Amino acid sequence: MGKITKEQIEITKVSTSRIESIDFDNLAFGQVFSDHMLTCDYKDGQWQMPKIEPYAPVSLMPSAKIFHYGQSIFEGMKAYKDTTNNVFLFRPMENVKRLNISAKRLAIPEIPEDYFMEGLKALLNIEKDWIPTKEGSSLYLRPFIFATGEGFHASPADEYKFIIACAPSGPYFSGDVKVLIEEKYSRSANGGVGFAKAGGNYAGQFYPTQLAKDKGYQQVIWTDDTSHEYIEEAGAMNVFVRINDTLVTSPVSDRILDGVTRKSILDIAKAEGINTEVRKIKVSELIEAAKKGSLKEIFGAGTAAVISPISGFGFRDTDFDLPKLEDTFATKLKNRIVEIQTNKTEDPFGWRVKV
Repeated sequence: MGKITKEQIEITKVSTSRIESIDFDNLAFGQVFSDHMLTCDYKDGQWQMPKIEPYAPVSLMPSAKIFHYGQSIFEGMKAYKDTTNNVFLFRPMENVKRLNISAKRLAIPEIPEDYFMEGLKALLNIEKDWIPTKEGSSLYLRPFIFATGEGFHASPADEYKFIIACAPSGPYFSGDVKVLIEEKYSRSANGGVGFAKAGGNYAGQFYPTQLAKDKGYQQVIWTDDTSHEYIEEAGAMNVFVRINDTLVTSPVSDRILDGVTRKSILDIAKAEGINTEVRKIKVSELIEAAKKGSLKEIFGAGTAAVISPISGFGFRDTDFDLPKLEDTFATKLKNRIVEIQTNKTEDPFGWRVKV
C-alpha cells in the first residue's frame, strides 16, 4: 500500500462518551482510558488500513502466539495541550523509529511510519478533550504490537495487531524514591533484547523489584549482567548521576534502552552549559563519591516521569542519603523539557510537533 493520510482512516465513534465521569483533577497514572483507540492488523503479509474504534476488549484465541512466545513490544509517549488548546507531541519520530527497532529484534513486521503518525494524529483529533491541562498531567499514549497469529509451534506469528491506547494521567511518581543497587538479578544481557521495549523485559524486573520493596526501597538500580560492577538503569528508566557539577550517564548498548528523554537531557544539559559525560559508572565510584560528599544527585529519566529524583540508595546493607539541594540539575532539566513539551517556551531543538 502507498502512503496514507489521516483522512483515509475509518472512524467508528462511541455512542456516548465517558469523559464527563472523569475527575481530571485527581488522575492516577495509566488507570483511566479514553473513549477510542487506534487498531491496525497485520495479515496476509502486510499491514491493513488502520482504524479508530471504541476502546474495548481484544478477543484472542488461546493458541495466539503472544501467550506462548511473548512477541510483544511497546512505546511510551505523551500528548500535551497549551493554553490556547493546541495539541503537541514530543519527538514522536524517535518513538516510531525505536518501535521498529524493537520489532526487528523480535521478528515482528515493522509498522509503516505513516500508519503510525497519521493514525496517531487522527486519534488525537478525536480525543483532544481527553488531554488534561493540570500541571504535571498529560495524555499518556501507549502504542504497542503483539502477536495474534495462532499455533503452538515455536516460531514467529503470521498475524499481529498494532494498537494505540490513550490514558489521561497525573504524575508517575510522588514522594521520595529510594533505590537498591541490585547485585544478583539482571535486567538484560549482551546480545539480548535490553535495548528493545519488549514486554518481557519488564516482566523480568517485577520480582527483584518486589524484593527491594520488601526491604523498604521503591525501585532497583540495575547493574551489568556479568560483573555487577557498573550501574546501568534505574527501574524502567535511564539513570543519571551528578558528581560535583558533572552529569554522567551510561552509554546505550545491547542492555540499555536508547531513551528519548535521556537524549533530550543530554542535549539540553549541553545547551545549558552543564558538563556531561557518557561513560560507564562503577558502583564503587558511586559509593566513594557518596562518602566524600561529591555525589550530589541521582535521577531516573523516562517518558512517564520525565525525571524522577532519587533521594538515597542502598548497597550491601548500607544506606546512603543524597544531599537536599536548593538548585538541582534534575529540577532545572525537567522544567526545560516540560516547558518545551507544553509550548511554554521556544523550542530551539525542533522537538515539538503540533498535531
